[in-house]
Amino acid sequence: MGNCCRSPAAVAKEDVKSGNFSGRKDKSSGNAKKPIAVLTDAEKENIEDKYLVDRELGRGEFGVTYLCIERETREMLACKSISKRKLRTAVDVEDVRREVAIMRHLPQNSSIVSLKEAREDENAVHLVMELCEGGELFDRIVARGHYTERAAAAVTRTVVEVVQLCHKHGVIHRDLKPENFLFSNRKENSPLKAIDFGLSIFFKPGERFSEIVGSPYYMAPEVLRRNYGPEIDIWSAGVILYIMLCGVPPFWAESEQGVAQAIIRGKIDFERDPWPSISESAKSLVRQMLEPDPKLRLAAKQVLEHPWLLNAKKASNVPLGDVVKSRLKQFSLMNRFKRKALRVIADFLSNDEVEGIKDIFARIDTDCDGIVSTDELKAGLKNSNWQMTETEIQMLIEAVDANGKGTLDYGEFLAISLHLQKISNDEHLHKAFSYFDKDGNGYIEPGELRDALKDDGEDDSADVANDIFQEVDRDKDGLISYDEFVAMMKTGTDWRKASRHYSRGRFNSLSIKLMKDGSVNLGG
Repeated sequence: MGNCCRSPAAVAKEDVKSGNFSGRKDKSSGNAKKPIAVLTDAEKENIEDKYLVDRELGRGEFGVTYLCIERETREMLACKSISKRKLRTAVDVEDVRREVAIMRHLPQNSSIVSLKEAREDENAVHLVMELCEGGELFDRIVARGHYTERAAAAVTRTVVEVVQLCHKHGVIHRDLKPENFLFSNRKENSPLKAIDFGLSIFFKPGERFSEIVGSPYYMAPEVLRRNYGPEIDIWSAGVILYIMLCGVPPFWAESEQGVAQAIIRGKIDFERDPWPSISESAKSLVRQMLEPDPKLRLAAKQVLEHPWLLNAKKASNVPLGDVVKSRLKQFSLMNRFKRKALRVIADFLSNDEVEGIKDIFARIDTDCDGIVSTDELKAGLKNSNWQMTETEIQMLIEAVDANGKGTLDYGEFLAISLHLQKISNDEHLHKAFSYFDKDGNGYIEPGELRDALKDDGEDDSADVANDIFQEVDRDKDGLISYDEFVAMMKTGTDWRKASRHYSRGRFNSLSIKLMKDGSVNLGG
């Protein structure tokens, strides 16, 4: 963590200059089972033979992206390594093959990250790509001193140009969201690039699809109805535009059923701040991109010809306001406060209160090593008599991938189980609140929160504490009261964390019935 103030590329450039090419070597598992061959035309030599594979840049459902340096040219690149251990089915393998095929198929374009080559070894498939080190879309917006309609229009143009290019070449992206757009570099005028085609698919005119994929808050209604085509990408781009203009998603709820109902209902809020001050032209485009009927929704070409984008340079350059920036900033945080509080509550629980959870953990932990893997979770939860929905099981599985270790220890398992059971015991909440309220004055102060987060080894605890206060301190008195603490503990998972880790199959177990009153009934 000593390089937190410098970009990974800057650190690696120093490695290059100093000749430090030791790198990170893959360790063989010693498994004698013959590895599957995923790509028939990829180089089969070890990735380390040609590239120095450096530090981790990001992590997704199947792959981890590393900074890498071509040894001969010393060019800085990114390498997405997809572990073969995670490719458990023929569908998983086909997905990787299709991702590579699509990246090779799409033409070179300044708005799409370029694939340099694909390699394969015994352990993984490696996609070596152009490096983008300018940060994520929302992070750049938040970092700016101001944010305007004009800036939102410029980003929207790039996003929709990517959609147009994909559709022109017979590809539906299927997972457009802010996290899948990175700036190429840190310059103010850096190109914005689409980086992930892992859920994309080839299509022919008139072809329809039924597989539910993507990230919940960006899904078009026809995806939930299991009958869709390329129009879904315009919907997702419209969701991104809505968020850029006001700081929150247009369809929001605390549960998956609520999200699906909101999407199907299609009611868009243009009343709360800052919408009254946003131009009618911008709102017009949002409405037409979020048109529920895909036949009436604008195509990419029509979006690019909309007056608001055609006259983007004339769009309002007045800052949209601190409220938008504040909301956007929250989307880039995982609430470490709540995570810490759950662990504290777990420590206070009596043996009787955790006995059931402890028994389930013991049954799942089949090798008795004190941690559970994804495979153990899937197998164990199906065989247990714990009353959990498919959604809750999936949340546990995603938590395994989200923490970066690929496993959960008992404390983590207990904390997440408590979250799923919706914390309601006042005694537990009071004990957790007291843990943070060190001086016992009935309020959690900024310094107390900073110290608690620092105990977890977080280098940026001061910045995170300030951001959490912005969110949790609802009456803005600079303190977190017990009532404000309870409100935070009883709310659902923050939507951006969810959108990062939900992907293929997230809603596939749900059947959707449209009721007479227009509501939606989701069942497993």
